[in-house]
Amino acid sequence: MRRGPLLVTFLSGAAVAALFFIPHHQAQAVNNKLLEWTLVVYAFALILGSMSLWNSHARKLNARAEGWPFSLVTLVSLVGITALGIWKGVGEGSPVGRIYNTVNSPLASTMFALLAFVIASAAFRAFRARSVEATLLLITAIVMMIGRVSIGPLISPHLPGVTEWLLDVPNLAAKRAIAVGVGLGAVSTALKIILGIERSYLGRS
Repeated sequence: MRRGPLLVTFLSGAAVAALFFIPHHQAQAVNNKLLEWTLVVYAFALILGSMSLWNSHARKLNARAEGWPFSLVTLVSLVGITALGIWKGVGEGSPVGRIYNTVNSPLASTMFALLAFVIASAAFRAFRARSVEATLLLITAIVMMIGRVSIGPLISPHLPGVTEWLLDVPNLAAKRAIAVGVGLGAVSTALKIILGIERSYLGRS
């Protein structure tokens, strides 16, 4: 029984990986069916995540730890939104939909607005010509900012072309290198999980 989760993980991972590379229509149909089953796993993961959230904030509330009123709001919101969703549904015009449009969306917009100032502050600290690399970064940023606004062509008709070249050549090359690295890392992690080398998902080392 202790090796049961490892066996299920190995068989599931190996089957999905093999079916992905088999072009036969029956194999692809089985692959699509397995991917549909992930919705069931997602539902159980959502339940477990909600229980973990409840336990974490309930302990903080019982201990009257720092910030416990926020934990109280979180627990009340969790119960209230869940109950409203089960009772009235989550479609357009439902109480959950109205709460989302009047509470969550404005909060998300506020966070994105604040993010712009955080990025500007970080850019100000980063764009200091303390080294050759920082100087290149500063020059590139200035060229990009000027070349992407309407005043750029007035300063020089070549600026828009320079910015396009920076985006299409050095920037795209770096993005592809990062994508290749991320892909290799994902394959390595998947193999470690499938082969049972990485077992942190079992909740123990």
